[in-house]
Amino acid sequence: MSQLALALQLADHAVFSSFLESGNESLVATLKRVAGGDADHGCWLWGARSSGKTHLLQAVCERAGDRAVYLPMSLLADAGTALLDGMATRDLICIDDIDQVLGDSDWETALFALANQLSDNGGQLVVTAAVSPRESSIQLADLQSRLTRLPVFQLNVLSDPERASALQLRSRHRGLDLPDDTAHYLLKRSRRDMASLYELLDKLDREALRAKRRLTIPFVRAVLGASPEAS
Repeated sequence: MSQLALALQLADHAVFSSFLESGNESLVATLKRVAGGDADHGCWLWGARSSGKTHLLQAVCERAGDRAVYLPMSLLADAGTALLDGMATRDLICIDDIDQVLGDSDWETALFALANQLSDNGGQLVVTAAVSPRESSIQLADLQSRLTRLPVFQLNVLSDPERASALQLRSRHRGLDLPDDTAHYLLKRSRRDMASLYELLDKLDREALRAKRRLTIPFVRAVLGASPEAS
């Protein structure tokens, strides 16, 4: 089974080289070891919305290649637990937004079976959630016990200067030059969560390519529809 077996495709930008590690160096180092098959158990990764959980989980899968399978529960929860059948034969299972199915008895039973099979087979499990395992809505005590054994990491939220650096890193990954003043202008003129900022950067990339323009403040202001007086 490949990454596309469930008609799910990893985002082309979701690689380790396009993720700003500031404050999360230990976590990223652990995930790289997991992707290489060196970590024993995997881990539980939690943090606020748009903090980079999906990016990192997909980066693990990208580096691990066909050893891994990516399962976003926000898209697959309604598909039922049968999609987990046979998954334990894989080396690495990456479950995104596991809290989408926690509290559901069928899912919890299936996840417990999967975790046990993975452990028996020497496989690894990496999951993301909005909270830590002890704060999650797990009802099955055995599953709670199993998942709390995973190393737990919380993603640190980026400061504004780090957000600007993250935008510039993503820009370089796309072959764009995002000057310091333009990056800081974007922070002032848009929502500050990274998902919104990256979405805006995608739009600017398309417009800059179409217009054959650099990402200067006047160009960005024009794309955003701001008045000439905006600063």
